Amino acid sequence: MACLEDVFRHILVRNTVPLDPRRLRRSWLDFSGAATAIDATELFYDEVIENIQDVSSRGISFDGDMSSLDLIHPEAVIDLREIADQMIRSGYERECCQVYCSVRRDVLDKRLVILGAEKLSIGEVQMMKWLSLDDKIRRWIPAFRLVVRGLLSHERRLCDQIFTGSDSIKEVCFLETCKGCVMQFLDFGEAVTIGTRSTERLFALLDMYQALSAVIPDLQALFMDGDAGDMVCAEAKEVLDALGEAAIGNFVEFENAVQGEASRKPMQNNGEIYPFTRFVMHHARLLADYGDTLDSLLETVEDINWGLLEKENNDNLEITRMSLVAKRLLALITCLESNLEEKSRMYADGAMRYFFLMNNILHTVQKVKDSKLRNILGDDWIKKQQGLIEQHATHYLRAAWNKVLSCLKVEGLAAKVALKERLKNFNTIFEHIYRIQAAWKVPDPQLREDLRISISVKVFSY
Repeated sequence: MACLEDVFRHILVRNTVPLDPRRLRRSWLDFSGAATAIDATELFYDEVIENIQDVSSRGISFDGDMSSLDLIHPEAVIDLREIADQMIRSGYERECCQVYCSVRRDVLDKRLVILGAEKLSIGEVQMMKWLSLDDKIRRWIPAFRLVVRGLLSHERRLCDQIFTGSDSIKEVCFLETCKGCVMQFLDFGEAVTIGTRSTERLFALLDMYQALSAVIPDLQALFMDGDAGDMVCAEAKEVLDALGEAAIGNFVEFENAVQGEASRKPMQNNGEIYPFTRFVMHHARLLADYGDTLDSLLETVEDINWGLLEKENNDNLEITRMSLVAKRLLALITCLESNLEEKSRMYADGAMRYFFLMNNILHTVQKVKDSKLRNILGDDWIKKQQGLIEQHATHYLRAAWNKVLSCLKVEGLAAKVALKERLKNFNTIFEHIYRIQAAWKVPDPQLREDLRISISVKVFSY
């Protein structure tokens, strides 16, 4: 039996198939995360290939036509099965399992290192700066999918092929081989949920939630028997719930930041888009991509105060029909517009006030039209906002140009002196407006051209 045990170990070690970078790419992309992580997945894959090549340079060959996810050379599996059957029939199933689990755990640990999945404690995760942690999270997402749906499913198949004579030993070997690997991923997920709340963490948490939610059915299929297997699945569900709670906590924190923004910082003197407008709309667009996930998570969250929405939106019945995430995103954007209205009053120049509102509301409309927010808020909302933009444009033209145009009125121009004085005043006021408004910015080229035409028409047709 001692001799068979050594032979069993030797065959397992010598016939382990290394990762093949040529075929890993296809598997990697198949098991990668959501569209938001594609760029990171490509970069991560390139780094994994470098790791594989580095291992190869130290003496491990990658020659031959073999699948990156085949674990043992097929001809060796027959020998391993015969040895395992003989040891189990002789009452040495414990020794057989120990050898198998020891070798396969070691192989799996090395492959996790190649995939960039480090074993980190909660303390180490907590001490990381956000950029480093975010990088770890972006690696965690595709790596976890590849490990569960690729490596672990093949570990299950290998156990089925070798331990054909005993279902219980088959389950024990698979569980003891793979449990630690899964727990390593889950521990990292749990550690991330403990961090302080911030908007930057929100999308990483949502990506992790979606990734774990996607592989839980696979984990349940892999660890389907016994109390230990149930424990792994229960732990995965607990981490999933923790990720969901952390994501919603960060989402609510973002809502509070939008509602509580009341800075009195000096406004731009060119009427351009306010940085806070860009901040809110950038995040609102990204949140729209997680609509279904947020809808399910928001079911357990206390409803928001709809007072502002009811004030700004006459069709309250339509609001009641909206999804949970649609209501909250509409509330966010409505709150943003109310904030912009307050900010606009900081301008002493009435024309600049409407110019500022026109730029910023157009920015919100463009971000809605160019994203999934359009499906959430609807075309009626867009039409209403476009009407508001036109209204602000009209107010701007009146506030900026009525004074100079009043110089062109024909009343009181009986004398040449009066005409000269009126034209002199016109030139003076026009030059003043020119000097000021030449520095004003309209980022949208179409709005810029429309304003130029409107000003020309207003002046030359007066």
